[in-house]
Amino acid sequence: MSDTFKSICPATGDVVWEGAPASAAQVQTAVAKARAAFADWSLRPFQFRADIALAYAERVREHSEAIALAISRDMGKPLWEARTEAGAMAGKVAVSIKSYNERTPTVITDATRLAHRPHGVMAVFGPFNFPGHLPNGHIIPSLLAGNTVVFKPSELTPQVADIMVQCWTEAGLPDGVLNLVQGARETGAALLDADIDGLLFTGSAKTGTFFHKHFAGRPEVLLALEMGGNNPLIIQDPVDVDAAADLAFMSGYITAGQRCTCARRLILPEGAFGDAVIEVLLAKISKVNIGRWDIDDIFMGPVVSVGAAEAASAFEAELLSKGAKSLSALDRDGAFLRPGLIDVTGISVPDEELFAPFLQVIRVPNLDAAITQANATRFGLASGLICDDGAVWDHACPRLRAGIVNWNKPTTGAASTLPFGGPGLSGNHRPAAYYAADYCAWPQAGQIADVAVGPPMRGMT
Repeated sequence: MSDTFKSICPATGDVVWEGAPASAAQVQTAVAKARAAFADWSLRPFQFRADIALAYAERVREHSEAIALAISRDMGKPLWEARTEAGAMAGKVAVSIKSYNERTPTVITDATRLAHRPHGVMAVFGPFNFPGHLPNGHIIPSLLAGNTVVFKPSELTPQVADIMVQCWTEAGLPDGVLNLVQGARETGAALLDADIDGLLFTGSAKTGTFFHKHFAGRPEVLLALEMGGNNPLIIQDPVDVDAAADLAFMSGYITAGQRCTCARRLILPEGAFGDAVIEVLLAKISKVNIGRWDIDDIFMGPVVSVGAAEAASAFEAELLSKGAKSLSALDRDGAFLRPGLIDVTGISVPDEELFAPFLQVIRVPNLDAAITQANATRFGLASGLICDDGAVWDHACPRLRAGIVNWNKPTTGAASTLPFGGPGLSGNHRPAAYYAADYCAWPQAGQIADVAVGPPMRGMT
């Protein structure tokens, strides 16, 4: 293991963070601290834990600009967008408290009792695209439920994790309840091999599948895996072509295409209407402002690294070699990519999630063909339909195999009061967001009586 690792700002090439990765021994120490803190923390009244979480939300609001700067400098996200992420982090606490009370209640009747218990030590692996908001969405419900946590952020975006832990400390979180281990693959491997009770992960299907295999034969370790998607967006003859193109543009290119709910496949009808959508979309691509995170009037920044940009260009080249038609090239400059648009109709393409501003156009003759194309994926996270006809929506919605199905909204829209996740390679059927309470605690059921009463006996002499 190297002595240090660095975070490189993809917009400038500057080193914006440098530190030592946690060794295997340090990871074991962090897990041991979490284990030692569990008994006291788990037996505290829920309101005690909730009050600390609410104080954490206040600290996040106080440090929101520092959080936004850390996110932008680490992964290149525009500052205006990073500020919305910081806001979502603070807002997550109240939503999580409400979710805990609704989804994991204590219910006592004259004869039965239902309660919910924490698992123990939870390992949280954070992604780079929302380095604050997404691990925050695992950590808060875990702590509210009474678990303790060991948090390993992405090595690409380490800065915000330091601030998050600082905010929890300032909020009064007891020592050992939340433990940070910075590092890359070797640090993560040590955490996988440690004495943990659960693994909460948001990231790629490749990594999530590896984790699933790693814990094969260990049903006692809870896995909650959110693994992205190859998401379709269907446009079916709405009156407002400009609005449809706006929704497609936002779905495919927000955050430089680095959201797990971004549209990857744009499914359009054959004929004049589909041609018109492409024409308007190309006009928007030609006008989009791309630049450094600290420039005010930009829509998107770079992807997370030069390597990620090179991988996107290689994927584009692969599709072109198969016979796809480029409508707007990615045009790479370092880690910056101009939004790409490519027609892959009739082409066999890899069923992969490409984290880049790149939309694949598929032309179809009718709605049922569009639905068939939308479902032609191993994933199932998000999908969308743009149309004016409610009957079309009613026909399509139950036939679209995705955990999030939006109507006349970007595919990237997800409500904090709803679950987040999907079938197939998008996860292991443990949706997050409002349903995170479900995987952060297990139900304890029982029959009860105030006094001991012997049961009726038969066959006794």
